[in-house]
Amino acid sequence: MSRVRRRVLFFVPVGIAMAAVLAWGLVGLPSFGLPHSDYARYFAQHATGQRHTTNVVAAIVFDYRGWDTMGEELIMVSGVMGTALLLRSTRGEEHRAARDPVTSELLTWLRPGMIPLVLLLGLWTISYGYITPGGGFQGGVIGAGAALLTWLAGSYQRYQVLTPDPLVDAAEGGGAFVYLAVGLAGLAAGGTYLHNLIPLGTTGDLASGGTIAVLNAATGLAVAAGLVLIFHEFLEDYTETVPDVAAEER
Repeated sequence: MSRVRRRVLFFVPVGIAMAAVLAWGLVGLPSFGLPHSDYARYFAQHATGQRHTTNVVAAIVFDYRGWDTMGEELIMVSGVMGTALLLRSTRGEEHRAARDPVTSELLTWLRPGMIPLVLLLGLWTISYGYITPGGGFQGGVIGAGAALLTWLAGSYQRYQVLTPDPLVDAAEGGGAFVYLAVGLAGLAAGGTYLHNLIPLGTTGDLASGGTIAVLNAATGLAVAAGLVLIFHEFLEDYTETVPDVAAEER
């Protein structure tokens, strides 16, 4: 039996089971337009006053249910590590230099303004994520997109230079570490894990929300770095498929 056939035979029952669970969950959802739950009404009425953040979603994600978000962040870190180990195990020890030159003059012309603009948008989305719509998860994805544009409008070699693995590894681990450290600081201060122990500030100001601002920034850093590392692994595989024109000419 071929490897593809074994994978298909394994996927079919698993896929059917997953589809059944999803269908069961969708059937149980409340109809569109029904009144919000008691929890939703409570947060809508009290989150801004209690946490001094005008983005209620950020208050929920990084404070009221900060435990869940910590788990999500650690799952993401584990997923990045698993992807890297899986893809690296399929490569040989020696790699030729990546050759993926840009052939689009339009991309080359747009590069000087496009990359800084996307990066600025990502930083803004993270920085103001608890005041306006946005947040660390969304801003981290946008920031990683700016890094990916260095490959799309440049080359993988340029991408490697601007996002060195040691620095990005440290950034991803640092973001997760800060999240865990803030939780431990709450315990050390005599509160609960992830207790909001920083002054809440004035509602609507950038220096508001207490630890929400710190956790939001740490999440943005971890998400951006994690995606950049995943891009590294997939681009490493992709560039191995790009023909070596110089070698073919010889």
